[in-house]
Amino acid sequence: MKTLLKNIGNLVGVTDASVTRKAGEAMWNLDSFSDAWLLIEDDRILDFGRSHELTDVFVACADKIIDMNGQWVFPSFCDSHTHVVYAGNRAGEFLDKINGLSYEAIAKRGGGILNSADLLHATSEDDLFEQAMVRVREVIAKGTGAIEIKSGYGLTVADELKMLRVIRRIRESAPVEVKSTFLGAHAVGRAYQGRQDDYVGLVCEEMIPEVGRQRLADYVDVFCDKGFFTPDDTARILEAAAKWGMKPKIHANELDVSGGVQVGVAYNAVSVDHLERTTQVEIDILRDSSTVPTILPGASFFLGMPYGNAKGMMEAGLPVALASDYNPGSSPSGDMRFVCALASIRMKLTPSQAINAATINGAAAMELGHAAGSIAVGKLANFFTTEPLPSLAFFLYAYTTPMITAVWHRGQAVG
Repeated sequence: MKTLLKNIGNLVGVTDASVTRKAGEAMWNLDSFSDAWLLIEDDRILDFGRSHELTDVFVACADKIIDMNGQWVFPSFCDSHTHVVYAGNRAGEFLDKINGLSYEAIAKRGGGILNSADLLHATSEDDLFEQAMVRVREVIAKGTGAIEIKSGYGLTVADELKMLRVIRRIRESAPVEVKSTFLGAHAVGRAYQGRQDDYVGLVCEEMIPEVGRQRLADYVDVFCDKGFFTPDDTARILEAAAKWGMKPKIHANELDVSGGVQVGVAYNAVSVDHLERTTQVEIDILRDSSTVPTILPGASFFLGMPYGNAKGMMEAGLPVALASDYNPGSSPSGDMRFVCALASIRMKLTPSQAINAATINGAAAMELGHAAGSIAVGKLANFFTTEPLPSLAFFLYAYTTPMITAVWHRGQAVG
């Protein structure tokens, strides 16, 4: 089945099929075709070009022709760091923060992640799946076409496996590319309070082997930060996971300069994420690696933390990615357009840089750059359309104005 979209106002994020990430100065360039067309065959992009290049041959081969009437087409967002599988909410902690308690203070008194673990334990797998699918459908409608989802609100063998089974069900049923990450080391479970070393042993000796046997995770993650897990804990967990083929994706430098970047790079992490407190030392270490630095401005916004030094990373030639960190405690939103707007408003990324970070580089942070994140011949036909726009900047400038008109996944309109 061939579908032709014609009279596109602007076809944004055009690349060669060989481009799987953009680094440094290349992030300034978000190539686009004005007055364009796009030809899809089944689930892939077959060809595209400017309207004056649209020949009768292309028109004749199309089974379906859609006149876009000046609407814009963007590659789908690729959100490489989320926690969308959780039970209930933590609105009570929202009030705690308003009243002056910090994220660390809430965690120290037994709240935060442990509260989410308690709620998840009391929630059935089917109910957990239904709650998560509400969020997944929400982010798809906002333009996300690829998403990484972590466990980490289980903190017991049974509940971590429950979460990962829910992620597998999402992968099987939702019109979105899904990557699964085991994050048993998100916090020390309640039964192991004061016995962190024993809990790390549980993660390494019981959780990881069972996750591996059931093939429930693509990646392994550790919250390597002040008050959570140390670099030595992290290395121990990564070594255990490597035996089961799980590649690292690391929480690092959210609360302090934690050593998480260093241990992540040492173990060839696909990405290191958060990076709110990253220094030049970490930037230099990342420059000599293939690890994608991933910044989560939604968490900075919600918690009042510093924003990551994306500009410094790009100046060092790094391929910066942006992700939502959608979770109940520190970033209860998966709106990637808002993430891009925050990156422009607070981190001073240009709209081109922000969109590259949220599309092609987000795909790279999930090892999907070969298939998603840009408009390229042979890549998946994952994109969203908007009303005609006066400029690219307007898309982020008017960040709460509804603009998305349709979402396409693998060559089919899904919303």
